[in-house]
Amino acid sequence: MTDPFEAAFETLREPLVPVDPDPRFAARLRERLTRAVLDQQEGADMTTRIVRREPAWPPSLAPSIMVSDARRALTWYAEVLGGEQRGELYVNDDGTIGHAEVGLGDAVLMLSEPSDLWPDVPVAAPDAPTTFSHTLHLEVADVDGVTEKARRRGAVVEREPVDQPYGRGSVIVDPFGHRWMLLRPPGRATRARQGDIAHVTMVAADAVRAKDFYEAVLQVPFTPGASPGAWGAEDVTPQFGMWSPPDQEPQVELCYRVDDIAEALDRVRAAGGTAAAAERKPYGLLAECVDDQGARFQLWQPTD
Repeated sequence: MTDPFEAAFETLREPLVPVDPDPRFAARLRERLTRAVLDQQEGADMTTRIVRREPAWPPSLAPSIMVSDARRALTWYAEVLGGEQRGELYVNDDGTIGHAEVGLGDAVLMLSEPSDLWPDVPVAAPDAPTTFSHTLHLEVADVDGVTEKARRRGAVVEREPVDQPYGRGSVIVDPFGHRWMLLRPPGRATRARQGDIAHVTMVAADAVRAKDFYEAVLQVPFTPGASPGAWGAEDVTPQFGMWSPPDQEPQVELCYRVDDIAEALDRVRAAGGTAAAAERKPYGLLAECVDDQGARFQLWQPTD
């Protein structure tokens, strides 16, 4: 009679025959492992993590590009351009990415991979292109820094950073064959129009306590402001801050954008309010005002 242990050992000694896993299972497992590593890895450099947000309603026009490796492109756009993956990946039955979204500022970039499942789709990933049918324009805070980081991560710098009338810009071609113009608009440029609320200031009895409260509720980071004891959240619209001046009661002050602050101050006085002279700040001209019922507000004119 054959010893069962001997039979088991004989089975274990047989050569291993690799078996290809189901591609859908492999794709789901890959995404779960990637999410676990990127979202839970302790001590990881925050600049290299993909931050996932809920899917956002896209702007009226959103580019959708084809790349050869969507997972690597998502990581590259997150690390180099500061993008944030939005929502989960749509994985095709063959394991390719059928749809992914990256949030870049207030825009959404959609991307996908070629798949043999859709042979009739007349779209292909660029292969070392020398001419381009489009350029993706992206506003960044530090054109020189992002350009150099892109260069180190495999991008081709077609145009070095240079100052232009419309701002400081450069042109790169990313490792996936897509051409980008990186631009920092001039200081006078702003999306706020005449009359838009550009900033909300909370005058609080305890600014630190207010900061801790709204940081916990809104889950957005606050950083120290320009004035001593002030805190601000810049990643919201309009920008939001708080401070505790010793001579003011708790209240909320709105800051309005104007095209010509001198003319706007004249209109404040003509309407029965009071207005201090405009002061030049690093971010433009700012004036403290009080309306005809005693409410404080500010007027702001962006400048270079």
